[in-house]
Amino acid sequence: MSRIERIAMGSIVLGCVVLGLKTLAWWLTGSVALYSDALESIVNVAASIIALLAIRVAAMPADANHPYGHEKAEFFAAVIEGVLIILAALSILHEAWQALQAPRALDMPFVGIAVNGTATLLNGAWAALLLRQGKRHRSAALQADGRHLLADVVTSLGVAIGLGLAVATGYLFLDPALAAITALHVLWSGMHMVWESAGGLMDAAPDASVVKRVRELVAEHAHGAIEAHDLRMRHAGRLTFLEFHLVVPGSMTVAESHEICDRIEEALRRDMEFLKTTIHVEPEAKAKHQGVLVI
Repeated sequence: MSRIERIAMGSIVLGCVVLGLKTLAWWLTGSVALYSDALESIVNVAASIIALLAIRVAAMPADANHPYGHEKAEFFAAVIEGVLIILAALSILHEAWQALQAPRALDMPFVGIAVNGTATLLNGAWAALLLRQGKRHRSAALQADGRHLLADVVTSLGVAIGLGLAVATGYLFLDPALAAITALHVLWSGMHMVWESAGGLMDAAPDASVVKRVRELVAEHAHGAIEAHDLRMRHAGRLTFLEFHLVVPGSMTVAESHEICDRIEEALRRDMEFLKTTIHVEPEAKAKHQGVLVI
């Protein structure tokens, strides 16, 4: 089992523990806001299971039907997770509306807040780990899970503050009102996750800084060539695919042009571990006098 899979398994275990704590906090208090927090934790567990399945599919090697591999499975997982978050938000809004019609007194509010706070600390620590490891391993599934947990931490902090105010002031409507605000935050989080992951499924280009770095490396290590044009890049899970046309002098041999390509690919590989490069060599008559000029 890979390190990424072990982290994903850990997310499932932690999600179950946090769900248990938040459900206990809701049971102790009867708070609609804590109910909304517990409901989001159910989504966390489901999303972690989906993330683990996606990571395992993404790790499968390329085959005849998937010659570019299965890396995009992680983007599918992130989209599904976003949809689950949206559904949870709608359910929270429904419960909040029902509770606003008849606000009720809270039982053992501070005990419930303390239990919920323990779950929040666990979520915060694990979210930091997921974001760090997701970035390191370029895992869209782990990063989506980490951002989701981070949003959950923010939500839980808001819930704790709001419940404290409701108890201190005696304004019982603050509990369902806070749950509604929480739901709107969760809804935005889910929609943002779906939008961002859809970009990966649509072969969105990487950040401009990454493209700029690639152009610099090609210009620095393509000496002997004339130019590189039609440079295109796209994301596919952990991998980034790069392709471009390399123009060389017409008198250059195949072996010499191949040596230039090897040099460029090695420089790119040293700088960007998850980059897959395809270079199409053309004679100087194909030059467009644009793109990347060789230094």
